[in-house]
Amino acid sequence: MAISQPVVMEQQLQRLVQWLEHWMPASGEPDWSALAFQWRKRRVLGTDQAQLVAVRRIANIDPEDLLGVDAQKAAILRNTEQFVRCLPANNVLLTGARGTGKSSLVRACLARFGDRGLRLIEVDKADLVDLPVIADRIAERPERFVVFCDDLSFEPSDASYKALKAALDGSIAAGASNLLIYATSNRRHLMPESMGENLAAQYDAEGDLHPAETAEEKVSLSERFGLWLSFRSFRQADYLEIVAHWLARFDLDGEAIAAARAEALQFALQRGSRSGRVATQFARDYAGRRGLTGS
Repeated sequence: MAISQPVVMEQQLQRLVQWLEHWMPASGEPDWSALAFQWRKRRVLGTDQAQLVAVRRIANIDPEDLLGVDAQKAAILRNTEQFVRCLPANNVLLTGARGTGKSSLVRACLARFGDRGLRLIEVDKADLVDLPVIADRIAERPERFVVFCDDLSFEPSDASYKALKAALDGSIAAGASNLLIYATSNRRHLMPESMGENLAAQYDAEGDLHPAETAEEKVSLSERFGLWLSFRSFRQADYLEIVAHWLARFDLDGEAIAAARAEALQFALQRGSRSGRVATQFARDYAGRRGLTGS
């Protein structure tokens, strides 16, 4: 028996509704009881749909677990405490060697101040153009929000940095008073610098150097962050201290930690880095192997 045309159309309409419910953002407010959110965008029916999505499982880290960065840790925790107490505070740029705890420090702020109203919104670099939308979305909320952009850098052809410049300082519209921007980068000025920019510099009649305007454009972005925190590569002693700290966290005793010293150095040599990340990776590997052998 043939299916009537109205029945076919109804079935197709139901499938379309199911498809839209799956792909379109959920309507209504996000779950504001969450401590962290992600700004997610996807393209549906030729348009970009964006929403704040609550993060249920947060990769938190306690400030006490971050070693070798005491000065940077004290500075960002102080700035964040000013912020949660509704005192003047700065946007923060964390730059320097890889694996030294830049991103972990931002997450440590959430662990320290989450119960005092701090919230974290993770935003991808490509979505920085939405910062005004995000600011409007949270402007009336009582919580204090840090927009976090990890591993931030821009290529010369990437114009999206202009949206970040305006959000930091420069837009005619006032930013939300309950929002700060924390960003990490391996580049001090967030954009690559070339020898050609120096060659484009000129001397005036008195010998003063005038850098090329392209260099000024690059520096102006990083200068809009009120607090700069620089991270250097760890010394061997710092690296071994972090290894010992995490091995102790994995319930190894002092004798076992001392015995791991040579392997820890060899592990770092193979990786070509004595960073906090490498120290933690070694501690997991070493403690795991001991657990397998029962030693």
